[in-house]
Amino acid sequence: MTIRCSLVPTLLAVASIASLPAQTPAPAGPSSDPVAQNLNLRFANGIVAVAEEKIITVADVMQEIGPLLPQLRNEARNEKEFQERLEQLQDSAIQNLIDRVLIVKEFRKDEKRQIPQQYIENAMADEIAERFEGDRSKFLAYLRAKGQTIRDYRREVEENIIFQYMQGQQRKSQSIVSPVRIETYYNENKDRFYREDEVHLRLIQLTRTETETDATLMEQARMIVSRAKAGEKFEDLAKQFSKDLKRSKGGDWGPLKRSDFRKEFSEVAFNLKKGEASEPILLPEGAFILYAEDRRFAGIQPLDEVRDQIERVLIQQMSRTSQERWLERLRRNGYVKYY
Repeated sequence: MTIRCSLVPTLLAVASIASLPAQTPAPAGPSSDPVAQNLNLRFANGIVAVAEEKIITVADVMQEIGPLLPQLRNEARNEKEFQERLEQLQDSAIQNLIDRVLIVKEFRKDEKRQIPQQYIENAMADEIAERFEGDRSKFLAYLRAKGQTIRDYRREVEENIIFQYMQGQQRKSQSIVSPVRIETYYNENKDRFYREDEVHLRLIQLTRTETETDATLMEQARMIVSRAKAGEKFEDLAKQFSKDLKRSKGGDWGPLKRSDFRKEFSEVAFNLKKGEASEPILLPEGAFILYAEDRRFAGIQPLDEVRDQIERVLIQQMSRTSQERWLERLRRNGYVKYY
């Protein structure tokens, strides 16, 4: 059952309370913070919603959205846009807090499901180590400032674990995609899988020194090309002779498009066949030998090359749809009142 008073929330994924950096809560009473003032104007009694038996307050929302405000302010082009996006963020945070309550309730409906106490103890120890530098006195001072007991905090940590577990279970339930669905997506979205010409490039660079002439540099480069043509692995030759940054990786620059190449190299590189080394290219900074580890030509990538990519996309889509339906069911069956 949902009772709405004055706002239509939207759901966004925002950081959980447990992941926020430790900070001393603001004292009770009127706030000079314009964001808090905005919330207080919208919710004069300090209550933004009630979910089941939990009251969600302005302070809860502020704690949820606080870390996101600097980025929001930086991205907004003017004050009007900032205020509009701020209200959206506030409503999203409220919905997120409500959903957390409903998800925890769903977990507790099955009495056999329990979070092992050791998990909670470990999570609390991690929190104290990370947020309070392992200083228990700082941790206790933080709880006092919030008006919270260790028991309250333990329950908060447990609910965070439950929230993450239940979301994980929802995602896991949508982890299998049928081959037919993958093929259908591929056939309906082939334009998305167009690729440009690519060369998987290996390169040897011979750097010019003060004592070397163009002739000696080219002589060494031709010797390397001859050894490559005779069957030596280009990767091993690059590790032995190259002076560029990729020497330790056998001169491997990975797959490159035409737009990634210097103009002096692009024509040479894209005329190479797979497994072929170029003749030396002489430039002011040295001599270069290019090698095509692999060649991929412009066109639609075959299904086998993009199957995993499509599967990830479909799993994400299925997970979002499944979670939205799941949350809608929880909201219908739970008591929620928006102010």
